[in-house]
Amino acid sequence: MSYHISRTVDMGFEEAVSRTVEELKKEGFGVLTDIDVKKVLRDKLDVEFPKYRILGACNTPLAYETLKAEERVGLMLPCNVIVRETSDGKVEVSAIDPLSAMGVVGNESLAETGKAVRDKLSTVIEGV
Repeated sequence: MSYHISRTVDMGFEEAVSRTVEELKKEGFGVLTDIDVKKVLRDKLDVEFPKYRILGACNTPLAYETLKAEERVGLMLPCNVIVRETSDGKVEVSAIDPLSAMGVVGNESLAETGKAVRDKLSTVIEGV
């Protein structure tokens, strides 16, 4: 099983970021963090890196259900979604596959919520 849900999109990088945030909102996610990896690496290490943003997305009701089932699952929250420029200049949007991530926890009660989150994130990726 892959650990991500990904799709290459036919649009510019900034438009892809904006569309991803819009699609996340449609599925009930807020963006809690937005990390510009290219900028961080340039500022901290003085290196060049392709455009790469990590969006920390959270669907609060589903996060709450998950936390009730497994207290330490917060280590895996929020759900990370990335928008990145590929080596051939295209733009890829990817989300963590929560079923894969939750599989390491070993708590069967997380399966239903994990599937709900996966379905929502798949809809987001397809909608961008």
